[in-house]
Amino acid sequence: MAYFAAVLARTGAGWDVSETELDDVETLADLTDLAREAAEDDDTVLVFIEQEDAWFAVLRIDGEDDPRIFVSDAAAAARSSYGAVLTDELIEQDGEADFDDLDGLVAGLDDEDAEDGAVAEDEDEEPVGGRGASPIGPIGDSELLTEFGMTAADLLELAGEGAAPGDALGEIAEALGCGEVLEAVR
Repeated sequence: MAYFAAVLARTGAGWDVSETELDDVETLADLTDLAREAAEDDDTVLVFIEQEDAWFAVLRIDGEDDPRIFVSDAAAAARSSYGAVLTDELIEQDGEADFDDLDGLVAGLDDEDAEDGAVAEDEDEEPVGGRGASPIGPIGDSELLTEFGMTAADLLELAGEGAAPGDALGEIAEALGCGEVLEAVR
């Protein structure tokens, strides 16, 4: 699967953007360390990740604070190695981590939905696929970019149905004032 990943480090002069490789990233700590290497002092660092226009994620690191994460489609991201690093963390924070057989679970859900066309509508029911299944749609901190001019509603709209993740990252970069720089590394 093809991925695009960029590190955006906030500096006194604006944003420094560089494309990055995720080959050595196996955990959230690895990704956080990679981002912190690009930081000047304790300035904000963002990591943009996109997988073949299926999902996008934004990771924000401020100094030594815990990372803040937003993923546009948890179910799609959980099926990929880098996305699973992020979704596992977010679901674990909610006390619901169980990805032992995610591929089988997704295949089983697709078969069940095709057979009966039914979707659980009761909010008190467990998520489709049972407890621990990745939710469909956005997950994480939708307010992680508000101080840069991107509201939670704007970010959620970019993650909505029919949105293109590659375009979303471009719009986010434009809101941050580094759209041209991001496009130069794409």
